[in-house]
Order: sequence, then structure tokens, then C-alpha cells
Amino acid sequence: MKAWLNYHHLYYFRTIANLGSVVKAARKLRLGQPTLSTQLKVFEDHLGQKLFDRKGRTLQLTETGQMVLDYANEIFSLGDEMVEAINDRLHSGRIDVTIGALDSVPKHTLMSLAAMAQKTATCRVAVLEGKFDELLREVKGHRIDIVATNHGPTPGETVGVRWRRVARIPVVVCADKKFTHLRRGFPESLAGQPMILPTLDSKLRLDMDHWFKIKKIGIDIAFETQDTSLQKLLVTHQMGLAPLPEAAARELVDNKEMIVLGTLEDVHEELWLLTSERKFQNPVAAQIFKSFSVNDLID
Repeated sequence: MKAWLNYHHLYYFRTIANLGSVVKAARKLRLGQPTLSTQLKVFEDHLGQKLFDRKGRTLQLTETGQMVLDYANEIFSLGDEMVEAINDRLHSGRIDVTIGALDSVPKHTLMSLAAMAQKTATCRVAVLEGKFDELLREVKGHRIDIVATNHGPTPGETVGVRWRRVARIPVVVCADKKFTHLRRGFPESLAGQPMILPTLDSKLRLDMDHWFKIKKIGIDIAFETQDTSLQKLLVTHQMGLAPLPEAAARELVDNKEMIVLGTLEDVHEELWLLTSERKFQNPVAAQIFKSFSVNDLID
């Protein structure tokens, strides 16, 4: 009969692997270093495989060790998910929903996602903004339920997560009304004008640069920022012209705080949602991922 896997040993191994040192792991686990070394040896003997090679003062995973770590991460992630699912059911019917987003995602989009969450069920919504690699790590670790991003997946970003494109929004060039004369002859009239653009790490910025190059329009880049709220603020203070997703510009245009000079033909802002592949889905996040569309964006 096969011996049972000792999950304490698996947890000790995982901690050592993640920290790369028995000393650091012993400190974190509040165990003596000799005790932890012994437990690791017992675990290796149980598996009949060496899990680490020593390189100087650090430990490096063997091929078998990396495989065991992959399984360990999945096992403990599933355990965390189970506890989270149970706790959600115990908390007086109120579900916690955490939405992550890049700072380049328009704030009205985040408001729409939060509004849909509260229409779906009685819930408490948290919104976190950050860099994409950080958000991807958090959603895979089940610390964020759903992420809004304005660039699509690359092959390496699809492992363990599901993606869905929910919007493809036209981009319009917005300005203070003092630039009304630039409507005549648009888009050639943009040549030499001060522009407020996303930063170079944005897909939308790359699309804009390509569009201006194809149209042979030389522009003056006055400001670069991913924050659409700051872009609109700069526009209303007559600091330049900003290409913005049509939905993001709508409120200020309707309130006559800025005007639309024209549309960048064939340039679009895409909105994607991503969530982790989980045994127990957060029901609110699952409904948002399934049903949210551009039609749900708050005016």
C-alpha cells in the first residue's frame, strides 16, 4: 500500500523553493534550521528523488523539484480557494468582489463594472489598479477576481486564466473649444498641434503612432500619460489635444467641457476582461465575465 503524502512536508518544501534558502524558510516557518533540513531530507527520501541542487549558498530546483513545486502551488492554491469559497458563504450573504485594472482603463469603465457587480448580488466591491504583470499574478493567486485591461493576451499570458474581449471602442480626438477651427481639414489639421498621448508601453499608443505615420501627419507630443482622467483634465485646461476612447469622452462632451474634432478611422480601444480558471468561481465575477459588454458602460 502506498504511503500517504505528508502535506506538512510538501508545504515546507514549497516554502524553501519559493525563498531559495533553508535559512530563510526556517525563519519564516519559525522552525530550527536543522529541523527543517531533516524534514526536507525525509520528504526527498519518501519521493525517492532529489529536489534541490546546491549552487553556492542558494538552492536550485532539480527538474523533479520544479515539477513537484508546480503541483504544490496548484494544491495550495486550490486549498486557499476552498477556504475563500466557504468563508463567502458564511459572511451574512455579502460577497466580496475584487476588480483589478490598469491605470489606463477609463474610470467610467471601472464604475460600470462595479455597478454591474452590485446589481448582480449583494456584495462589497474593491477596485485595485496596478501594472499588468502584478495584476496577472494576483488574479492567478485568486487574490483578485477579475481584471480589466485594454490590451489582449499574448501566448504566455493565457496559462491558468480565461480572456474575453468585451468592447472595441472608436477613438476620437478631443480638445477645448478654442481648437474648434481644427475640425476643418481634419485629420491633416492636427499637424504640429500639441498632443496628449498614452505612454509607449500602451497598445493604443502604438496604434496611434502607426496611424499618424501612415497619414503622414507630424504631431507635437506635449504630454504622455496612461491616466485617462489626467488626459481629460489636460484637455479642459487647454494644454493640448487628446485621442480618447469615445465612451471615455462622452460625459465631458455632453457637458460641453470639451469638443470632438474627429474620429481616428480604424483606430480602436479594446477592453478585455480576464479571470482565473478556478474550481469555485466567485459568482459575481463569473457573471460579469460572462455578460459584461460595451452596452453596460455608464454614460
